[in-house]
Amino acid sequence: MKNLITFLTLFLLATCLSGQVSLPKIISDGMVLQRDTPLKIWGWASPNEKITVSFNGFDHETTADRNGNWQTVIHEQKAGGPYSMTITASNSITINDILIGDVWLCSGQSNMELQISRVMDMFADDIKKINNPYIRHYKTPTHRYSYEQPEQDLPGGEWKSATPENIMNFSALAYFFAENLYNKYKIPIGLFNSSVGGSPAEAWISIETAKRYPEYIESLDKLIAIEKTRQENKGNQADENFRRFMESMPKDAGLSKWHKADVDDSDWDEISLPGYWKDKDIDFGSGVIWLRKEIEVPPSMAGKEGILRLGCIVNSDSAFINGAYAGNITYQYPPRIYPVKEGLLKEGKNVITVRIVSSGFGGGFVEEKPYKLIVGDETIDLTGQWKYKVGADYSKAILPAASTPPSESTNRNMPPIIRYTPVGLYNSMIAPAINTSIKGVIWYQGESNTGRANEYEKLMSDLIADWRDKFDNPQLPFIYVQLANFMKVQKAPMESGWAELRNVQRKTLYIPNTGMAVAIDLGEWNDIHPLNKKELGRRLALEAQRVAYGESLVSQGPLYKSMEIKNNSIILTFTSVGSGIYTNLDLHGFAIAGEDGKYEWANAVVIAKDKIKVWNNSIKSPVKVRYAWADNPDDANLKNKEGFPASPFQTE
Repeated sequence: MKNLITFLTLFLLATCLSGQVSLPKIISDGMVLQRDTPLKIWGWASPNEKITVSFNGFDHETTADRNGNWQTVIHEQKAGGPYSMTITASNSITINDILIGDVWLCSGQSNMELQISRVMDMFADDIKKINNPYIRHYKTPTHRYSYEQPEQDLPGGEWKSATPENIMNFSALAYFFAENLYNKYKIPIGLFNSSVGGSPAEAWISIETAKRYPEYIESLDKLIAIEKTRQENKGNQADENFRRFMESMPKDAGLSKWHKADVDDSDWDEISLPGYWKDKDIDFGSGVIWLRKEIEVPPSMAGKEGILRLGCIVNSDSAFINGAYAGNITYQYPPRIYPVKEGLLKEGKNVITVRIVSSGFGGGFVEEKPYKLIVGDETIDLTGQWKYKVGADYSKAILPAASTPPSESTNRNMPPIIRYTPVGLYNSMIAPAINTSIKGVIWYQGESNTGRANEYEKLMSDLIADWRDKFDNPQLPFIYVQLANFMKVQKAPMESGWAELRNVQRKTLYIPNTGMAVAIDLGEWNDIHPLNKKELGRRLALEAQRVAYGESLVSQGPLYKSMEIKNNSIILTFTSVGSGIYTNLDLHGFAIAGEDGKYEWANAVVIAKDKIKVWNNSIKSPVKVRYAWADNPDDANLKNKEGFPASPFQTE
C-alpha cells in the first residue's frame, strides 16, 4: 500500500510538472516586439492544454497540440511601452518591461559580433554618454551548433538595455546602427544579435536551401559521420593516442621562471618590434616564445597606476611587469590593454615580459598598433629592441592542421570546423526564432567566403530568399556591409579575392529590398576588425531608412551601371550619384585592360553628373575597367557630392 501511495504521488507530481507552460528564451523580460504587424507568441505545455495570453487589455486563447506546442497571434501594436504580458495555463508566467518598436536581426561573423568594449579607443567619449533604455540587445550565445535538425529554442541570451552597466557587451555595429534609427524615429529598437566569428555564409542557411549545393550535403554527411564515430569512440584508444600525443609535445622551458624580473637574459637574442617572426629571420613558427624589455621609469611615474598597451599580438599572450602578472588575451584580435597596479612601477630599471603562444600563422607584434606604458599624461615607448628566447618549439612536431587562418577565410582542403558546417548555425541560432516578427536584417559577413566569390553570388541570393521564406516576409529588408579594406597595399594592379567578393556583394543589390554599406574607406590594413563601427552603423542606418522605412534620401555612393567603349577610352555610367559625382578630385583606383586582359592603372575624369571617362594612352583598344580592385584599395577616392564612397566594381 505504501508503495502504491508513493507511486501515485510521483505520478501526480510528474503530471503536474508536465503541465507547466514554458516560453522560448527570446520571449522574456525586457523584450522588444515588432510594431505594426501581427505578433506570434508561442511556447510549450501539456498536450491539449489551454493557454491564455493577456496583453495590453486583450486575452488571446489557444490550445496546445498533441505534442505540447502552442502558438497564438496578438493583433498589431503601435510603438510604445513598457508593458507586461501574462501567460496562464496550469501555471502563470508574467513578462515585464516589454517595449513595442522595431526589431532588427543582426547576423554574420565577428565584425557583427564585435563588442562596444573593443572600440573604446576610438569612441570613449561617445560610449561614456550611452544611457538609452529604449535600445535593447539580445545576444545569442555562440557555443552551440546543430547540424541534424533545427532546435526548438535558442541556447541562451537575455534582453539588455543600452545602459552603462550593459553597453560594453553590445555589438558595436548594431548599437551605432540602432542609435541612428532611434534618433531619427524616436521609437524603441530591438537588436536580436545572432552572429558567430569566422562563420561562413553556408552555416546560416536551412537544410532545404543547402540541398541545392551537393558539396554542402556531402560535407554535412561527413561531419555527421565523424561526430558519430567520435561519440562511439569516446574514451577509447583514439582519445588515449591524442593524450599521449599532447604529452609528447615540447614543454615550455620558461613557464615557471622567465617571467621573473631578475632572470639572467644575457644569452637571449635580440629582436626589433613590432613585426612578425618570419620577417625578422627567426626560425620559429609554432610554439612558445618569451620577450623581455628593460625600461627606465622616471620618478614622476614610479608607484602610480597606469596602462600597459601591447597593440595586438599573434596569437595569445600573457604579460608581466617586474615579474607581476598584468593580464592575458587568448587569441590574436583584441587590443592588449592591461592595468598597471599602484606600487608596481619603481624608479629606474623595470622589466616588461611577454609570453606568446604562436600557432604558426605569422606570429608576432602587429605593426602600427600602440605599444607603450602610460601613466597619466606620460608615456614610455615600448617599440624597438627586445630580447627573446624560445620556450618551446612545436614546428618540428607533427601537429594537427589548424582550422582557421587569421584572415578568417575557409578552405575546403582544411579539416572543417564542425560548428561552421552548412546549416549548423541556422539550426541553432536562427530557426528557433523564426516566429519572431522583425523589421529587417543587418548582415556583416564575407571574410570567411573570400576565395569563393562565384559560389557566394548564388549563396547570398539563396540565403536572403531562405530567410524571407522562413520569417514569412517576402519583402524582408536585408541590409549588409560590403567588405572593408584590409591587408597590405599592393602597388600594381593584381587579382584579389576580397575585391571579387566585394563585386559579388555589389551585384547582390539586384535583389529587391536590399541595401549595402560600402566600407573600403573604413578598414585597417593590419586588423580584420576595423574600429570605426560608428560611421559604418550610420551608413547601414541610412540604407535602412531608404529600404525599410521608405525614405527618399541619398544613402549610397556611386554604383556602376554600364560601360561604352568610345575611341580609345571607356565611358562609365553610374547610378546612386546623388547630387552628382564629386569632381574636385584627381581620381585614383581605376585600372583598364585591353583584349589581352592585362590591367594597367588608368586615367579617369568626370565628364557628366553620372559619367566618368577612363583611359590609358598605352592601351589602344580597351575592353574592360576595374575600380578599387585590391584587398586594400587605399587610394581609391571616387565618391558622390554627399560624400559616400563608390562601390568597387569590375565591368561586365
